[in-house]
Amino acid sequence: MRSSNPLTFCKVLAFVLLFCASGAAPASAQDGGGSPAPQQPRRPAADNLNELRPVPVARRSEMVCGGFIEQQSPVGQPQIVGAEQERERRVFGQGDLVFIDAGAQQGVRVGQEFEVTRPRGQFRSKFSRKGGSLGVYTQEVGQLRVIRVRDHVSVAEVTSSCSTLLLGDTLRPVPPSASPAARADANLDRFAEPSGKQTGHIVLARDGREMLSRDQVVFIDLGAEDNVKVGDYLTVFRPKGHGTIVKTRGEITANARRGFESNEFRGGGFSNQSQRVKDVNGSKYGQTVKTVSIRHHRPPVPRLTVGEVVVLHVEGRTATAVITRVAQEVHTGDAVELQ
Repeated sequence: MRSSNPLTFCKVLAFVLLFCASGAAPASAQDGGGSPAPQQPRRPAADNLNELRPVPVARRSEMVCGGFIEQQSPVGQPQIVGAEQERERRVFGQGDLVFIDAGAQQGVRVGQEFEVTRPRGQFRSKFSRKGGSLGVYTQEVGQLRVIRVRDHVSVAEVTSSCSTLLLGDTLRPVPPSASPAARADANLDRFAEPSGKQTGHIVLARDGREMLSRDQVVFIDLGAEDNVKVGDYLTVFRPKGHGTIVKTRGEITANARRGFESNEFRGGGFSNQSQRVKDVNGSKYGQTVKTVSIRHHRPPVPRLTVGEVVVLHVEGRTATAVITRVAQEVHTGDAVELQ
């Protein structure tokens, strides 16, 4: 029989003792013998941080490119009088260098920013109950920053453009462009009762659009004189029985006549798209109940709510707003009511 090696026996014993020690440490922690390891505080999820931030009701493009209808356009404003590439083209955009007819003698300095506007003239609307002109319709076409100043002329870079810039476009200081915060609720109450507050109409939309949807800019004939403020919500609706596109004065199809049935099978002579007859015991050719009569004698019904707008900018007689929610397409001429 071979005798065991003392060195090998010591190695095995040391391994067994080390294994027992490592197994005893977790057991002592579970029994409360050791102090628990400090826990790191949990950081809030990124989604929770985003929920805490107020969501703007309009994007930057709606804020700086919306336009407005002002009661009186300022006079003596600086204007774009040339451009670096004016020999090759007559329209300019973001990144182009343009010349303005104001310099150090007029107080212009390097780094100064201007809004580029284009007054289009007096605006009147058949949809508004306000008489006369609502003001001067003015487009906001871009912004620029001065990079070089001389005595009576300056060089500026177009930093943003809403449409093409033209020679003759006027400049004014950049207005504040902070957007109102959006509401948390996302549902549009299509059958809400009227608020009884100020009412007006959508008289114009940006770019002359007539069929409108969400995130598009509109102009309403309610302004500072009507106590309208930035951030106000208005319901867009159509008066009961009123349409801005189709107005039917009479019924299209007769109740019954010869010609609705075939000569062979004799289907009955009734139109399948007509109203009921007033006297159900009388002839099928008798008088029918008309749509106009039903609408005239019916009890009050809910108005047609088609959307909601939020005011972005207020002038004297008008305001610029953005459509935030829709139930169907919005039309120029639709009525609005302050919520």
